[in-house]
Amino acid sequence: MKNVLALQQRIAELEKLLENERQLSLQKDAQIAALEERWRLAQQKQFGKSAEGFVGQGELFNEVEEIVEAVEAEQQSISYTRKKPVRKPLPKDLPREQVIHDIEDKTCDSCGGELHKMGEDKSEKLEFIPAQIKVIEHIRPKYACRHCDKSSTNTPIKQAPMPAMPINKGIATSSLLSQLITSKYQYGLPLYRQEAMFKQYGIELSRQTMSSWIDKSATLFAPLVERLKAELLKQPTLFADETPLKVVKSDKVNSYMWVYCSGRDSPEPNHPTPNIVLYDFHNSRAAACVVNYLDGYQGYLHVDGYQVYEKTQATLVGCWAHARRKFIDAKKLQGKNKTGKADVVLSLIQKLYGVESRVKDKSADDKYTTRQAVSVPILDKLKAWLEQNQPNLVVIPN
Repeated sequence: MKNVLALQQRIAELEKLLENERQLSLQKDAQIAALEERWRLAQQKQFGKSAEGFVGQGELFNEVEEIVEAVEAEQQSISYTRKKPVRKPLPKDLPREQVIHDIEDKTCDSCGGELHKMGEDKSEKLEFIPAQIKVIEHIRPKYACRHCDKSSTNTPIKQAPMPAMPINKGIATSSLLSQLITSKYQYGLPLYRQEAMFKQYGIELSRQTMSSWIDKSATLFAPLVERLKAELLKQPTLFADETPLKVVKSDKVNSYMWVYCSGRDSPEPNHPTPNIVLYDFHNSRAAACVVNYLDGYQGYLHVDGYQVYEKTQATLVGCWAHARRKFIDAKKLQGKNKTGKADVVLSLIQKLYGVESRVKDKSADDKYTTRQAVSVPILDKLKAWLEQNQPNLVVIPN
């Protein structure tokens, strides 16, 4: 009897030990799966294509060929009838120059009679006129009194004052400064390339000189920036984000450029400044940067999940682009031509994007009505799906 009890106890111990080993094996399998997903995601980010990437230097020379090949491929795969593409007309406010191509002999080749004009064909070609550079000479005549010159020890000289210039004693006009600043910050043209462009006109403008001009121009823009900031903080909804920025000769590995904008979704569609975008540079990513800039702003703040925004007095609104990005990463791990849980969420988010695309030109009231009628049911469905599947989802690490 004792042997039976001992054997049963031993069996129970072994079963318990086996269960522990099974649980430990499942934990290890989950850890291995998570590590494999992290590895695949790291491989994809390092070597794979990014759907959110910016067109880089590598596409500078083969962009035209790729577009042409893509169009040809699309044309070859189409087997149904479609409408011929219609070229958009050129803006009517552009200056136009007419060139008449007429025949010299206006007699009929058959009977020799005089021809009359029955109509005409017209086609428009776009001409590009390169930028023109000219030197403006400011001439200020000096005037003196001959009588005082002969009879007085003090001879007054009269001369018109020099007009105010953006940069005192500099050769740059406001138009030149606008060209430099727009080319660099709007179109991403570095100063060394602009330096080379001016050399083509025989003008020596060093990067150091242009950098000094841009730096001095920033002082001139200060009142405008302050006015725009005041208008920005009056808006009911703002967008904010920060991005690392490498600065030459900086003690910090990364500095940060903070950006704040009002967006197009404004209750005042006819506002003279429909979208204010302002940048704020700091060598830190601390909460004080955004707290000091917003200065007690209490409206809605559309941001990502960075915790420093919680230090502000604004009501935080989540960013769908950042939420969607995690499911994009999950879809990449599924492999090509495979569907999974990530596709369900991405499909619902895409429907939300579709709603926003349809109402982007509507009034604020129309947007609200459409969002309540169409977007809210989509969000409810997404919330229910996430709550149901959350226990089975694997968190992808940053």
